[in-house]
Amino acid sequence: MSEESEVPQLDDNNSRGTAENGNKVRPDGGTTGGVEAPPDDEEMPITEHIEEMFLRLVVVAVSATIVTLAIVPLTDDVIIQMWYDIHDGTVEACQDVGGDLAGCTPPHIYGPLEFLITRLKLAAIAGLVIAFPIAIYQIYRFMRPGLYPRERRYYLASVPLSFVLGVIGVLFAYFVVLPLLFTYFITYTEGTGAIEIAFQLQDTMNLIIIMMGMLAVIFQIPLAIVLAIMMGITTRRWLENRRLYFYMGFASVAFLFGPDPTGMAPLMLAVTMIILFEGTLLLLRWTGTN
Repeated sequence: MSEESEVPQLDDNNSRGTAENGNKVRPDGGTTGGVEAPPDDEEMPITEHIEEMFLRLVVVAVSATIVTLAIVPLTDDVIIQMWYDIHDGTVEACQDVGGDLAGCTPPHIYGPLEFLITRLKLAAIAGLVIAFPIAIYQIYRFMRPGLYPRERRYYLASVPLSFVLGVIGVLFAYFVVLPLLFTYFITYTEGTGAIEIAFQLQDTMNLIIIMMGMLAVIFQIPLAIVLAIMMGITTRRWLENRRLYFYMGFASVAFLFGPDPTGMAPLMLAVTMIILFEGTLLLLRWTGTN
């Protein structure tokens, strides 16, 4: 027996593409646990990943800040327009001190910084929304090397659709939900007796922003369902068979996060989620998608 230790050798096929344990070998020499790595995947030190992520976050933050500062001077008119789109009256009628103020619901301010804070908050949210496409692009550039071609297609197809659904949700909140909600609030308050109704600007705008944001998220339900089915995570039949569980989940989320203790806003949110859920399943059934 030879004193030299025997060294196991890989055959030509293994040496080119497969390690001894059966894992695939990436072009850089690493293995991927039996799954081929994305075509642009490269090994990088963790510090480089963190640095790249930080720089991309800086780009998003700077973009949002610039947009916010540019919008601040316009927030006066935006706040007034939003107020009277939802409340009764017009700017001209409510500013006419000597006129008839019946049916007019002007905003009330109870602090020296309330109006300024409201303006800055509205400008910051608008800046984030407008900078959203930049953020999505930076996220994609950061994730792209680790994505497979099919995953890239899903991402590039879902992002514009997600943005459109979010805009539809905001418009639905602004033109449908909020007017109904404030009509309910006024009717509810008037029914309590001889009480003068005075809506505070900051609290009212906070409620408007919260409802618009929640409905922008809620309107992502159709996209989430379609993506889950396309990626093989679930099926239409599975969702249909468990719809009651989803109804209870929607109601729980709505009443847990809904900004209205009377229950009207959570009810409207829950009904909207159920309609979107059932509408998506109906569309999938109509197209023959399981």
